[in-house]
Amino acid sequence: MPRPIAGLSVRTRVLLTLLCVLALTAAGFGLQRVLGPRDGTAARPVPAGPRTADRIVPVPLSVTPGSGPGYRLTDRTVIRTAPGTEAVERQAGEVRRIAERLAETLRRPTGLPLPVVEPAAGDGIALVLDPALPEATGTEGYRLTADADGVRITARGPEGLFRGTQTLRQLLPPGIESPAPAADGPEWTLAPVTVEDRPRYRYRGAMLDVARHFFTPAEVKGFIDRLALYKLNHLHLHLTDDQGWRIEVPARPALTAVGATSEVGGTPGGFYTAADYQEIVRYAQERYLTVVPEIDVPGHSNAALAAYPELDCTGSARPWPYTGTEVGFSTLCPTGDAVFTFTRDVVTELARLTPGPYLHIGGDEVKRIAPAEYAEFVRRVGEQVRAAGKTPVGWNQTAPGGIGLLQFWDGRAGRDTELREATERGAEVIMSPSGRSYLDMKYESTYPLGLVWAGTIDVRTAYDWDPDTLLPLRAGSVVGVEGPLWTETLDTPGALDLMLLPRLPALAELGWSPRESHDWGHFKGRLAEEGARWEAAGYAYERRPEVPWPNR
Repeated sequence: MPRPIAGLSVRTRVLLTLLCVLALTAAGFGLQRVLGPRDGTAARPVPAGPRTADRIVPVPLSVTPGSGPGYRLTDRTVIRTAPGTEAVERQAGEVRRIAERLAETLRRPTGLPLPVVEPAAGDGIALVLDPALPEATGTEGYRLTADADGVRITARGPEGLFRGTQTLRQLLPPGIESPAPAADGPEWTLAPVTVEDRPRYRYRGAMLDVARHFFTPAEVKGFIDRLALYKLNHLHLHLTDDQGWRIEVPARPALTAVGATSEVGGTPGGFYTAADYQEIVRYAQERYLTVVPEIDVPGHSNAALAAYPELDCTGSARPWPYTGTEVGFSTLCPTGDAVFTFTRDVVTELARLTPGPYLHIGGDEVKRIAPAEYAEFVRRVGEQVRAAGKTPVGWNQTAPGGIGLLQFWDGRAGRDTELREATERGAEVIMSPSGRSYLDMKYESTYPLGLVWAGTIDVRTAYDWDPDTLLPLRAGSVVGVEGPLWTETLDTPGALDLMLLPRLPALAELGWSPRESHDWGHFKGRLAEEGARWEAAGYAYERRPEVPWPNR
């Protein structure tokens, strides 16, 4: 990504940190902003009674309110899983794991026993696979019903059941997100309702840049938790860049022995062993997120060049360690057996470790090699990815190299034309426009975290656009949305949270909810109530003035 700013000095980083500390207070996992509205947006009173389904984020496809008292969780409540057809029986273990995870989530704040039992008949919370649901329900759709007798979630497959459990959490009071018993002991009641739901797009993701600043496996798991709550289904990990190489490749030990030892600002960096990475993948899979690993080539490669200087035939490498933020200077050799042996070693190992279908090859901001050499490099690495059994993904600059799944971020002159022509040849597009979806952009120019090279992005800017119509692309070529979170100025989980929340739910709703439900006025009211949920969970968030947060 182009960033027309100078690198941050250690002194500047210290100043930014001090400003953040002065403006923030400690709260659980990170830091929580406590600033109130500043633009006259009226705060709303905290709603009384059970949380109704018209407050869910992202908004469901269909909500039908019921009548009566709803369902209250008590010490007699059980979570039921159902046996069924032979095909369903083969998934019984997976359904039980979803039920156990739901029980664990609900036990912590409620203190209720919530045993997981069979069969599904009777009161309580039932998770039921039903292949007879309409085919349009898809793999992620579900039906949730709640009444005085209990809650029933049905889906065609386990993934849909899991998405339905996230809606169940949102129908309970915000204290349900607490990692400890809720202090106020609310009634854990769901309003009577029927929810029919399924996603708009098949790809809904967020990207975490662990190259500029390294985040531990436990911290990445925390990031995954936030994505899963809002029904995202892809975690894109930006594993390599000029400042650091973050994944172990046994055939290339210097990548971690040398290339992992740095990050922005001069702190030590780090890397994931194969076991670390597989644990992240496992944790994501349990929450029905697909990990999309990215190895950024041929540019953004200074860490790789520090490890293997023979791959630099253009003199592009900077002295190691590189701790700045300038981009576009480094590149691997565009030709030669040595570089393609290197890329094959890396691609083969990453494909081995990654069960998901995608492997991202980066490809952005390559300024030192000819266009024809660049296109041929992309084509050859793309073929290596396909040979390893994965689908190659690339930033939109890779369109001339024949990459079939392109991630749009750069709308400069000519890029739209390249992308449109690629879609006419059959390519598909993940929409990540930098001026709308980049979660590292400042909310406003004076905000202490983030950058401004793509502009400032308040919550409404993140929400109020349509992925299908932003660019004149072939109809049906947009397969989803992703919010990248780059980390030049972000080095703690709390800082990540402040940039994610409340903008992540805005992008999640764009990806999940039907276009006709899109309404800023309705969304900001529902979003405002999420603040209490984040506070209960110990998540940091920014109380943006354009959102009518409830009075405390």
